[in-house]
Amino acid sequence: MKSNGPALAALALLVAASGCSRSGSGEAKGGSAAQTAAADPAKPKEERYPLTGEIVRVEADRKVLVVYHDEIKDYMPAMTMEFVVSPGDLALAKPGQRIRAEMVPVAGGDFRLEKIWPADKMLADTVELGAKQLRQDTHTRGKNAYREVGETVPDFALYDQSGRVVQSARFRGKQVMINFIFSRCPVATMCPAATAKFMAVQKLARAAGVKNLELVSITLDPAYDTPGVLKDYADQRGIDTANFSFLTGPETAIKDLLAQFGVIAEFKGDLLQHTLTTLLVNEGGKIAHRADGSVWDPADFVAKMNK
Repeated sequence: MKSNGPALAALALLVAASGCSRSGSGEAKGGSAAQTAAADPAKPKEERYPLTGEIVRVEADRKVLVVYHDEIKDYMPAMTMEFVVSPGDLALAKPGQRIRAEMVPVAGGDFRLEKIWPADKMLADTVELGAKQLRQDTHTRGKNAYREVGETVPDFALYDQSGRVVQSARFRGKQVMINFIFSRCPVATMCPAATAKFMAVQKLARAAGVKNLELVSITLDPAYDTPGVLKDYADQRGIDTANFSFLTGPETAIKDLLAQFGVIAEFKGDLLQHTLTTLLVNEGGKIAHRADGSVWDPADFVAKMNK
């Protein structure tokens, strides 16, 4: 019978973990699981309106996008407006690009755009098809959805921190390290530590002469972690994204990848409970090694890589 021992062990650690406070203080036992704050419950709810439209102009000096947006039902007709956006969203924006986002009115009569996603039909169709195929694969595998060391990783299609669609076929012939994080994780021993260790692996692998390594961090919180948010996350940490990608996409696709890789992540109100898993995938697309929890040595993973 196929074993899912690591997943069961992770579940036991998750249940036993001490919860972080809503402000993010506190630490999981062993650093293997945590409840990490994903929102400030004391903050009043903002008005938010779904928006679709086309970028007309990027005014980087003012940190503004000029967008011709479609009608926002029961709020305003179609028109061209200026919107304040984050540095990451500003860096990814291109005139003529179709987007979907959330419009947030702010004090003083200005408007902000958040949760900006590419709305190009070809890209969206590729990601949607990838999510449907992954959903079918997880359903077909049923109780055997969890993939053991030695099994081939599933196919997927997600957006990276540059808004490009990344399909798993891109990694054929590469060695790939995969983990799952989210940008708002406030616990130093959890996602921030996982990212720091990937950065250490990147440096050690280069020094060791590993030339075909790709590092992939997949978000646990796709509702918040848009391509622009993930770009900000990478830029703020000075991460070299030449071979280090941050991926996001449909919630169904993320959940199926979590199930197949034996990672537990679940919102409890405003808190995200999650475990940590790090995988090494070989050039043939098979899982060569995994480490559950946060106590693993970057040098150990590099030593297992083909040079």
